[in-house]
Amino acid sequence: MNDTDTTVGRVPTVMHVRCPDRLPEEAYRQVLELLADLSPVVQAAPPTAALVELKGALRYHGAEAHRLGEILRVRTLTRLGVDVRIGIGPSITVAATASAQVTPPGGVLTVTPDAVTDWLAPLPVEALHGIGPRQAGALHDYGIRTVGLLAAVSPETVQRLLGGRAGRLASDRARGIDPRSVVPRTLPASATVRLGFDRHALDGADVRAALLDLVVKLARLLRRRGRAARALTLTLRFTGGGSWEKTRRLPEPSAHDEDLRTTAYRLMDAAGLQRGRLTGLVLRADDLVDADQVAQQISLDHTREARLVAEAAVDRVRDKFGHVIGPAAVFRRAG
Repeated sequence: MNDTDTTVGRVPTVMHVRCPDRLPEEAYRQVLELLADLSPVVQAAPPTAALVELKGALRYHGAEAHRLGEILRVRTLTRLGVDVRIGIGPSITVAATASAQVTPPGGVLTVTPDAVTDWLAPLPVEALHGIGPRQAGALHDYGIRTVGLLAAVSPETVQRLLGGRAGRLASDRARGIDPRSVVPRTLPASATVRLGFDRHALDGADVRAALLDLVVKLARLLRRRGRAARALTLTLRFTGGGSWEKTRRLPEPSAHDEDLRTTAYRLMDAAGLQRGRLTGLVLRADDLVDADQVAQQISLDHTREARLVAEAAVDRVRDKFGHVIGPAAVFRRAG
């Protein structure tokens, strides 16, 4: 169903975007950036979804909502290699329900305001966005298996079956009633890199090299985003499902390898590992700020200044050739 109305008041204006499951955080952030190019009103819905208000975008781009969805899908595919499922409708519920009906790996489904009731009616109740498994089970017990049947039951009856507020919301949404608006919301100010071990590892040279590899990747990620971290969080994963996590603030915001390495090694030392068998490491940069807001102090440490110059040169090499240069310990480990 594509929109055919020409007035903004009669066209679907809410877009719900579903990215692939387990999409890396960096790729998810890049999808959000593409959404922001489309509309200034984007609501992140981690870990892999987002909402977009299209009212202003329809006027600005001079295109129908369905066409904007197709444009977005082409952009995510060609620029990021990420296919997305897009639902567009007159409300958050309809748009999110529609995106879930798109067959993976991707596509665009648009539901116009005058088609909402007929489109929702044959769907199973569990397909209605906001209906969880327990609520669906309770409705099934009373023979209510489709959204159309749910809409036909009196709101009072649904409230008795599901509880006051939950029943009222379910009844309204089955009728296409959802007054919520898209609220701009970005991801928390953080960046994460992670690494899993092929076999259980003990604290030692290999683990330190793995941590250094994460430091280099995280610092590079921050510099690419133009961000600096005020704090680092290290998470250690152990056999049996246990974990250890600690956060340490940096002396000053930074995105430089040396600064992050010093703090990351202190975090590893704080873990006090003896014979704990590790299955993975997660390093997260927290409390990010724009790099251009970090004061650039005059330094008399010529060694540090030389390292920063070298770091910038290494970044240029990686931009051109990939991750072909870095600390020797990292490449020894990879070998």
